[in-house]
Order: sequence, then C-alpha cells, then structure tokens
Amino acid sequence: MGENLSTRVAYGRALKEFGDDPKVYVFDADLKSCTMTSYFAETYKERFFNMGIAEANMVDVAAGFATCGATAFVHTFAMFACGRVYDQIRNAVAYPGLNVKIVGSHAGLTVGEDGATHQCIEDISLMRTMPKMTVIVPCDAYEAHLATEAMIKRQGPCYLRTGRGAVECVTDGFKDYHFEIGKGMELTDGSDVTIIACGLMVQEALKAEKQLAAEGIHARVIDMHTIKPIDKELILKAAKETGAIVTAEEHNVIGGLGSAVAEVLVSSEPVPMEFVGVEDTFGHSGSPKELLEKYGLTPEHIVECCKKAIGRKK
Repeated sequence: MGENLSTRVAYGRALKEFGDDPKVYVFDADLKSCTMTSYFAETYKERFFNMGIAEANMVDVAAGFATCGATAFVHTFAMFACGRVYDQIRNAVAYPGLNVKIVGSHAGLTVGEDGATHQCIEDISLMRTMPKMTVIVPCDAYEAHLATEAMIKRQGPCYLRTGRGAVECVTDGFKDYHFEIGKGMELTDGSDVTIIACGLMVQEALKAEKQLAAEGIHARVIDMHTIKPIDKELILKAAKETGAIVTAEEHNVIGGLGSAVAEVLVSSEPVPMEFVGVEDTFGHSGSPKELLEKYGLTPEHIVECCKKAIGRKK
C-alpha cells in the first residue's frame, strides 16, 4: 500500500476491496470518476446508484437503505457533502444514528484551480459539531485504506475527508503503526514541542520535525487522523511531556483540529499552543503548491510556530 496516491484513489480501491460485504451500498452524485466510486461501480453494479446532481435526495435515500440494514456510503465533493446537505445529514442520518458514511472528496485548499467555491475548509468543523458523527481525516493512501475498512466495521454515522492530489505515503513506514478510530498515532518522539497534524499536513509536520532536529529542537509528531472522537489521552500526555503544542491542518483554524485539541487542553492541561491552518479566510484559484505556500501550510511555518510555542513556555 506504500504508493504515493491521493487519499480519494486509495479510498476508492479500498471500497472495492471491502465492498464484497453484501450490506454495503454506494451512492454517488454523478461524480464517480472524481470520488473514485467507479472502482466499486464496475464490480458491484447491483449495489451502486448514481443519484445525479441531487445530493439532498441522495442522503435521504441512503438513510432509507440504512433503516433496512444497509451500510450506506454517499459521495460527492466535500463542499456539497457537508454544506449543501447539512440539514439532511443532521436530521435523517445523525439524529437517528443511522449507519450512513459521508465521504467528502476534493477537500481543502489543494483542490487548486477550482478556487474558493470548491475549496472546502469548513467541513471538519461542520461535521465534528454534529452529535453522533465520527470524523476521520487520513493523511495518505495506506491510512485511507485502513480507515475505509474501519468505517465499514463501525456502526453509526461517519464522515471521511479525502483529497484530490497525490500525497507521499508515510504511515506504512512506521514499525509500530496501526489504525484505530479514536486513537492518534505518535510518529516521532520529542521532548521540546508536539506537532499534532491531520491530512496532508502530517507529511509537512514530519518535514518540519527534521528541520527542527537540525537546530537541536526535538519535536514529537502525532498523526491525529480521527478528529472525533479525539484521542484526549494522547493529547494530554504530549502536553505534560513536551509543554507546548502546535496543530497543523488544511482547514480553517476555527472549528477544526486545532479547536478540538484546544478544547481538550484548556480543561485540564493548558500549555502554550499555536495553530497552523487557513486563517479564517477564503481560498483562491492556484496550484496546490502555490496555495499551501500562500496560506502558510508549510514546514517552515510549522517550524516558526513551534519556536514561538516553545518561547512561551514558563
């Protein structure tokens, strides 16, 4: 699984692999070549439904299937999966606690040239504030594969965030790596500061860790693939042992991973904390690399925030 693929492609392949479960039904809003449900559709035609550009109807139909025992997966771009059908997800899926999995593709700034209207930087916030919803943000192909299997086995509503572009596969290289919903993974140890990241920012955090090490600063890196339920125990342990936290996410700094981590810390282990993410503004059209640099989602900015957090220690 160590290929440098997009998480959406890895997800699509995994859905086909685990789709032999006869309870799995897949619904798509006319985007199967983008969301990568095409893999499932070609293999299990009788359990795939192209619902057209009718996202609200798609969610309600999936909810209906779930009431009859199906594990229902719905797919569209993250902007529509969370924004356009928020009330259907809330009232038809989350409120009754149905076994429907929402998969939002093309999330974050790295949709690139499609611009602000398609760059969903609010989805983590929207989904994690919804009662009963599990929120997962895999960082690479290997993690997306494991997350797909875990979602199928997990009862209840889930939101999975996937990205458009290929990303470096990093998690398969860690000897003790394992995936469990609700449990983050410590990828590197460190005593000076902890970087907690999700999605493609995990790769940027690992690059930042190397830059910091070259300067004699030892950073711990945590891959927080599950935003809800978040791994409180791991966060508090890191805060106690390193005394400073930096979060990194391809999302608005309001309401996402950083906010979730801060909520944990402020209740029992407040330490200096810095946030790397989109600073409460909309995106622009541009290449993914240009956009990550423009909005400060780089190893260099993570390094800067780590030094700032360390400097604030008492």
